Amino acid sequence: MELKELNVELNSYIVIQVLNSLPDCCSVLGLGFYTWAELQSGFKHDHFTNKSMIVLLIRDCKFDDLWKFLQRIKDSGFFIHRSIYRIIISGYVRAGLIDLAIQVFDEMIESKCRVFSVDYNRFIGVLIRESRFDLAERYYCEMIPQGFSLTSFTYSRFISGLCKVKNLRLIERLLEDMDKLGSVPDIWAYNIHLNVLCKEDRLDMAYQILQSMCQKGRDPDIVTYTTIINWLCKFGRFELAVEVWHDMIGKGFNPDSVACGALVFGLCERGKVDLAYELTVGMMKQRVVLSNSIYNALITQVIKACMRRNGCEPDLVTYNILLNYCCDRVMLEEAEKLMENMERSGILPDSYSYNQLLKGLCKAKCLNKAYLLMVGKMETRGLCDVVSFNTLIVALCRASYIKRAYDLFEEMSGRGIVADTVTYAILINAFFREGRADLAEDLFDQMMNMNLVPDRIVYTTMVDHLCKTGRIELAHNFFQNMIKKGISPDVVSYNALINGLCKACMVNKAMQLYETMCHSRSHPDEVTYKVLIGGLIREEKLSMACRVWDRMMENGFTLDRAVSEKLISAIRSKDASLMKIRRGKKRR
Repeated sequence: MELKELNVELNSYIVIQVLNSLPDCCSVLGLGFYTWAELQSGFKHDHFTNKSMIVLLIRDCKFDDLWKFLQRIKDSGFFIHRSIYRIIISGYVRAGLIDLAIQVFDEMIESKCRVFSVDYNRFIGVLIRESRFDLAERYYCEMIPQGFSLTSFTYSRFISGLCKVKNLRLIERLLEDMDKLGSVPDIWAYNIHLNVLCKEDRLDMAYQILQSMCQKGRDPDIVTYTTIINWLCKFGRFELAVEVWHDMIGKGFNPDSVACGALVFGLCERGKVDLAYELTVGMMKQRVVLSNSIYNALITQVIKACMRRNGCEPDLVTYNILLNYCCDRVMLEEAEKLMENMERSGILPDSYSYNQLLKGLCKAKCLNKAYLLMVGKMETRGLCDVVSFNTLIVALCRASYIKRAYDLFEEMSGRGIVADTVTYAILINAFFREGRADLAEDLFDQMMNMNLVPDRIVYTTMVDHLCKTGRIELAHNFFQNMIKKGISPDVVSYNALINGLCKACMVNKAMQLYETMCHSRSHPDEVTYKVLIGGLIREEKLSMACRVWDRMMENGFTLDRAVSEKLISAIRSKDASLMKIRRGKKRR
């Protein structure tokens, strides 16, 4: 009635302005206005008014109403332009309704409207992101005969996605099509593809691709060379690995520690010590910074070779280097033989020697044997230290022997060994996992009384526990204390407190913490957004929830179906309440 009293001549411009000016959650009102306008003498909806109505319905996530509206305008003979199809597809994709987006895309390409290469590129990109590779291949096969092609970036995404499912057949076809177009994949796609080829023992093909890259205008980078060298060494093809290495150096690359390690480790493991040493010297001349592990691997193998050639007797340092190497690789028989050889040679193993063997036994899950070694040999010789206990305690916790781990912890003080931050962190996390929060809290208090500073994991674990037990203010104090101690919270730390605040109906504080998080080094992840949106829905702050959802999608995250349906349901419920209020006012 109010609209009828306005003495204006209705036109498309007015209708569009009204629809575009409506705030969030007012699509029902907009639909009512659209229907009223349709009934006015001399007025007929056009492409632009229909488009505005569709945008409004999508913005408010009114997808059931959208479907009915589309049927309505189709029945009236309205021809849907590709720009409207694009808006609808985009809306469904943003809401995570991929199957509906596929349905609309199929309708678009079957309709009389003209479809362009960009439409296929965008939609195939969506399917790649959703790992719907069969459908992506189908649309790709449809677009090529029409003279369309993918962009280099979409081709690259397609190739890298297919690598996850090892569809090498389709990748080969895509590369052939790119050759015909004079296009080449991005370097990251090349590297992912080469890694998969090598894993599948197709080294010759990988090497051919490496050689052809420069000809196609895409120079290999250090990752490309490192990948090929690493796999060639794993398959024992050292001559070709060295050839690729020299090719890399000849191209002016300054290899990093990873590239050097791939070759040196491979050569050392196959006994090619002389060649590994020669290459290492060359790296040192080029002032490449090598990691300790590279030096350790080379030194270990050089020592072994020298011992064989010259009959020299190793000393304690020599044996410890060899023990470290063997125990890291769980070569326990060889490690135990080394210990026996040490004692036969009159060299007494030190605490480092025994801790290496203890580490190896724990890695092999020989926990009883590790305990007997510690109390039977190490302790009697005065070689037990906090590292020894921590090594065994963490192994027991990983194997879910929490009581045994705690008993061992209690033994420490009786044996004259003081627990450190690592000891407490191991046990606190283990007790929380086992649901023994009381013991975890006692240990934390004990740790603080000893003036030991917890690490980020311990602080985060405590914050999460305090939130779950309703002690939000204390959790917040712990969080602030962590920052004061110079420990930067990570995304898990933020999520723990944000989740607690939301569940305690303190969503405003959660939003403040979220804003702080956005300006820190720890950026929100999918969990952050899901928790926040859930909290905002519970407190009926739907406009804010929609804004957070928008930011979530801008950052490349998709809200899961359960939460998105909950948000849509809340918006509809609010709309229904508003309509009842308006009807009540009219009756008065």
